[in-house]
Amino acid sequence: MHAEIDFDFAPEGLIANPHLQSVLVSSPFRRSLLRRRGAALEEASRDLVLDCGEGVRLHSWHAPQPATSRGLAVMIHGWEGSGESSYLISAATRMYAEGWDVIRLHLRDHGPSHHLNEDIFHSCRIREVVGAVARLAELFPAQPVCLAGYSLGGNFALRIAARADAAGIPLARVMAVCPVLDPSSTLDAMECGPRFYERYFMAKWRRSLEIKARLFPERYDFGNLRRFRGLRDMTDILVRQYTEFATLKAYLDGYSIVGDALAGISAPTLLVSAADDPVIPARDLPRLASVAVMQVVATTHGGHCGFLPSPRGQSLIDEQMARWFGPAAA
Repeated sequence: MHAEIDFDFAPEGLIANPHLQSVLVSSPFRRSLLRRRGAALEEASRDLVLDCGEGVRLHSWHAPQPATSRGLAVMIHGWEGSGESSYLISAATRMYAEGWDVIRLHLRDHGPSHHLNEDIFHSCRIREVVGAVARLAELFPAQPVCLAGYSLGGNFALRIAARADAAGIPLARVMAVCPVLDPSSTLDAMECGPRFYERYFMAKWRRSLEIKARLFPERYDFGNLRRFRGLRDMTDILVRQYTEFATLKAYLDGYSIVGDALAGISAPTLLVSAADDPVIPARDLPRLASVAVMQVVATTHGGHCGFLPSPRGQSLIDEQMARWFGPAAA
């Protein structure tokens, strides 16, 4: 059994605005601030390429403790983010300071990893990420393994947790922050909300695909990527052309975690979302399977992966992650 987690995030004033929270958490201002705070983490980090099986390799940054470690904290960024994303550096810095070895794991075609695999990334590539975490458990058998993810990375973390027992991964604890719940709802939210969210993700995806085409010119010719009207159109065409999915719906359903998708979770799991998240609708939370070891917290405010008390302040998530992973420490 484990103690129930009970907290809220309800700041007042301008900082409570969900769009400000969502934008500020990844802003260049915070990235500069966190670079200074995370100097020890960055200095300790080394490239670690993982054999995930089936010929797939994924890249990570490994920051071991100089002496005794409390455990291994594996962290997964969001879509078109990386191990250098501000929200991830913030949490990784806190966990490293708490005495944990930290792995910042890159999904395929994220961070400096486009060259490692010829096939392009898509969100249903769960087997290789399960394989990466299984490989980490093999490499560090004496350490408790805790897993965290943000946004799409949170979705991956929860799907890994649901498959951990079958894969032989001894997960100690799991935390998912604003995970994608129903991808169809997320696509709807971005189309109906402020256009800068959709434009932001499309611009980052275009850059990623352009890198892929330069690395594998005989395989990929995406044409003029600015021809797409929106994220739905872009996803629909590229999914049908470059993945095994015949329709956009089949693809989106393939990584949805509503319904019974998380029923197999056995490790203590904390899912944190915000009622005002402009990208991940909180209305989908009741559609998740009821899992005895999974606690779901929906704060009043927080935006998408924000939870910032002030522009310079530490995210509420950093403190909660340290507390949630603490009981698993060696």
